[in-house]
Amino acid sequence: MPKQRAVPEESLEAIIAILELVRRGRAHSRSELIERTGLSRSIVTQRVNELLARGFLVETVAPSTGGRPPRQLRFRADAGHVLVADIGATSIDVAVADATGSIIGRSGESADVADGPENVLGRVEVLFEALLGEHQAPGELWGMGIGVPGPVEFRTGHPISPPIMPGWEGYPVREHFRQRRNVPVWVDNDVNIMALGEWRDGLAHGHDDFIFVKVGTGIGSGIVSNGLIHRGAQGSAGDIGHVQVVDGTGKVCRCGKVDCLEALAGGAALAREGLLIAQRGESERLQVALRDRGAITARDVIRAARSGDPAAVKLVDHSARLVGQTLAGLANFFNPSLIVIGGGVAHAGDAYLATIRQVIYARSTALATRELLVQLSRLGSRAGVIGAASMVLDQLFAEEQLARWIDAGRPAALHEAAAA
Repeated sequence: MPKQRAVPEESLEAIIAILELVRRGRAHSRSELIERTGLSRSIVTQRVNELLARGFLVETVAPSTGGRPPRQLRFRADAGHVLVADIGATSIDVAVADATGSIIGRSGESADVADGPENVLGRVEVLFEALLGEHQAPGELWGMGIGVPGPVEFRTGHPISPPIMPGWEGYPVREHFRQRRNVPVWVDNDVNIMALGEWRDGLAHGHDDFIFVKVGTGIGSGIVSNGLIHRGAQGSAGDIGHVQVVDGTGKVCRCGKVDCLEALAGGAALAREGLLIAQRGESERLQVALRDRGAITARDVIRAARSGDPAAVKLVDHSARLVGQTLAGLANFFNPSLIVIGGGVAHAGDAYLATIRQVIYARSTALATRELLVQLSRLGSRAGVIGAASMVLDQLFAEEQLARWIDAGRPAALHEAAAA
């Protein structure tokens, strides 16, 4: 976008309000903007013309249904692009999205986050380059969003005491990409970005108070309150995987504490218990898996359970009950309208979701569950990259950030100002 004259401070508030409504698809015309913002027709006209001139919006003539053809506003999807990555415990998923957050291209591969930040982030860069070589990304790079499977101090972009990420403590993930791409970068917990993805394009669209729960190798949740991610004071909100399970069995969690939900119900717990029942000869299917590969994974247990193996079914049911008990407490405390369950373990079959739902309804108050929906994510692994793109764009167009780069006409000015 070309550099324009400076935006007067008194105009910025109206510009941000108009941009937000059009960008999120909540207003499509000048008349709708007047109605939703309460601004006068002349102010809306001036600010819309400003945004058209700066290349943020385009105005088109819609097909006429009789009379004067209506004019429609939309945010320019081709104004720029963002690069995003969702790093999980055992996988990397990357994508390039346009300026509206719509995914243009996506790819991924298996990975081990325990290989350390240099190795894992190096693979992310390789995947980014391959993706950009395969897809024509519009405009210049506006920013980057990275999700990691552990607590993140959002202000700095540093992982803080991540239990399943050895070597990542305090690692400057944001700076790693800033130095290479010269654009602003945001880093968050992977479950938070998945929650944002569900809110933008998934089952949570239209729900401003909901919880997204990922049951994978570990267990975590993203909390959306009044349409905003609740990160907490230091970024650890929603870390339900380390809530202590009542009447646990004394299992030591990777965080060092005992009887954490993750240690008893997550994917690593299923693999651990699956290995034991295979070694004891209690599951024929898991015995075969152990003999063929010398190890048992959570996926092996889930496959065995879906095939009706009694011992595996018992393990999966136990996991669902423990997750349900924890979520019942959250339902009473937070009173969400929706709980979305995602992650690899969550796809253990209809019985897994049914058990979680049953326990939540049985252990929560009638008022908390009167209109509560508990559903399985339909976005799957796409939720993370969709949410990461939304995170970047939401941050870029937040009032404080936009005020710093709108005059320059390019978000990279945020990074350049910080580096100066």
